[in-house]
Amino acid sequence: MTDVRIRAATPEDLDSVLAFWKVAAEGTSISDDRAGVERLVARDPGALILAELGGELAGTVIAGFDGWRCHLYRLAVHPDHRRQGIASALLGAAEERFVRLGGRRADAMVLTRNETAHRAWDAAGYGPEEQWRRWVKPLTG
Repeated sequence: MTDVRIRAATPEDLDSVLAFWKVAAEGTSISDDRAGVERLVARDPGALILAELGGELAGTVIAGFDGWRCHLYRLAVHPDHRRQGIASALLGAAEERFVRLGGRRADAMVLTRNETAHRAWDAAGYGPEEQWRRWVKPLTG
């Protein structure tokens, strides 16, 4: 894994990120469109973190910090490159970012049905908090 490059996404990366998520990410999000990802990168240029392997996109994570809480979204590794330390490298970069920004605890959005992700998050030191439930309301129709 020595040739993995971790870096923040730029506006030029957005089309490849959206295409990558269709292959590597579990499920879809209401924000999986160019405008949504453009807003993310414009508002917080360091939040979308990429892992490249041999110049190709191999993984992503969104490390969002609102000034109070640290949130992780869209941890995804290409199926051909899983179990090679890419997710660990991405989470390490995200956690370093949070510490630099003053964050104290990170949480992750993980689909209930995604058992593979559960094992990965557990291995990274994260655990479910069963007393919490996510409540969602779409803001656009």
